[in-house]
Order: sequence, then C-alpha cells, then structure tokens
Amino acid sequence: MKKGEIFSFLGPNGAGKSTVINILTTLLPVQKGEVKIAGYDLKKEPEKVREAIGIVFQELTLDRDMTVKEILEYHGRLYSMPKAERQKRIDELLELVELEGKRDTLTRHLSGGMKRRLEIARGLMTRPKVLFMDEPTLGLDPQTRIRIWDYVRDINEQGTTIFLTTHYMDEADQLSDRISIIDHGKIVVTGRPWELKNTLGQDLIYLETSENLTASDLLKKLENVKGVREKSKGIVAMVNVDGTYLLPEIMDRLRKKGIRIRAVNLKKPSMDDVFVHYTGRELRDTGMEKGSTVTQRARGR
Repeated sequence: MKKGEIFSFLGPNGAGKSTVINILTTLLPVQKGEVKIAGYDLKKEPEKVREAIGIVFQELTLDRDMTVKEILEYHGRLYSMPKAERQKRIDELLELVELEGKRDTLTRHLSGGMKRRLEIARGLMTRPKVLFMDEPTLGLDPQTRIRIWDYVRDINEQGTTIFLTTHYMDEADQLSDRISIIDHGKIVVTGRPWELKNTLGQDLIYLETSENLTASDLLKKLENVKGVREKSKGIVAMVNVDGTYLLPEIMDRLRKKGIRIRAVNLKKPSMDDVFVHYTGRELRDTGMEKGSTVTQRARGR
C-alpha cells in the first residue's frame, strides 16, 4: 500500500483475505515475512501499530446501552486522549458523519446506516494513519452506501490511508486508487481499476450458441480476439477493438459454420468481470462470510 491511497483488497471467501487482515491489525502473529505499517515493524512494535491504525469491523460492535457520544468518549479514554482533545474530536467527527443531532441517542435507536457512520467515527477517533474498513457497507441500501463512499473519500482527502475489503465490485471500482485480488493465499493481480479492466480488452462479447465449444475455437483464431472464456450457458470473447465493429464479423463467421446464435450481448469490462477472470468464480457463488475473524476476536477481547 502507498501512503495516502484508498487500497482495496478483494478475494473469494477462503482465499486468505481475513487472515491477512487479522495479521495487519495485530490480531494474529506474523509467522513469516515482514510487515511495516506507518513505519512500524508489525512483529517488533505491535503496540505502535495499534496506535497508528483504526478499524471499522464488518459486523456492528456497538454497545446498545450507550449513547453516540458515550461510544466515542469511551474509545478516546481507552487511548488515553486528554479530555479537551476528546471533546473537540467528538464534535469534529459527529459533524463529519452527520450525527450531531443524535449525540445523546442510545445506539439501539439508530438506523443501520447511522450505526455504520458511528462506527466509522469511532475508527477515526484517534486520528489513525491507516484505517482498515472490513465490508463497511455490507447490508446497507444503495443510498446509504453512496453516503458512506462520500465519507471514505473525505477521510482519505484529510490524509488517512484506507485499507478496504468489500464484496461490492462497483464499490472497489469507484473508490480505489489501487486494487489487489487474492486467491488461494496468493496475490494474483494488483493495479488501478482501469488498468485491471483494460487487461480484459476494450470490450466483452457474450454469446450463447448452439455449439459453444466450436464457436469458442473459431473465435480464438480471430486477430482482434484477446481470449475466450466459457460460461455456464455460453462464451465470453475479450476483444481488443470496438466490439460494435467486430460483432457483425463474428456473427457472420458463426453462421457460415452452421452455428446458431441464441443470444448476444456487448459490454465494457467491469470489476466483476475482472474478478471472475482472475479467480475463475463469481463472488456471489462463494457465499457471504458469517463474520470475519477480526470481529470475532474483537468481541472476545
């Protein structure tokens, strides 16, 4: 990760994503290799690392019987923040996440979106150099998700480096300066969102035909086809030119071979396509995690 960027860490469940996050947030020991966060050696200076980071957990970890202000006040005391500094920081954060009017409201009476905004404020209470956000918008409605995106951008513009995990590919695409995809314990690709999408070509052409294997072999021989991938009901051709010009040629060649075209679709590559290309599976097919180890361990403490 580079200082000051929004970095997204993506991967199917079981790929090793949660293990990495647990190590980076000091909840699991470093068994091999070296890690430095904000200039501190994770293995030798875990206390310094904890002082330099903030965490927004995947699942809500707020005390239902505390008010919004008390949640932030308590967190500041845990880090031995002086009273005057605590009060000033609480005021700043409540304004940032638009919860000034809920200062004395018990968290049990907050909506899901408000609780998530409060958790973001808590993670920022100590002015962390790096903020880890584990699925921060999971389960939120689209409107609230967009609001959270705005908060993330504001936080980043103020100088905080963001480490983000998400199951929403559009979220990673919209927010990230760079993205890494992990699968089977290995980083398979890293790059800017547009760079990753460009690796698939200029356009994607989805075809469902009467003979998909034969059609796939034929398309692979075309000069402007970068690659062909099979799907459950058809094939996807990654092309290096404007697909609107190449599609008529493709359809004509298939018809001449006696291959009937049942369905066709042309689109620009998305982060969903990138994810499937590099992991070989769609995120929704893996199932959502019941709760990250980060959250479980934090609750245990």
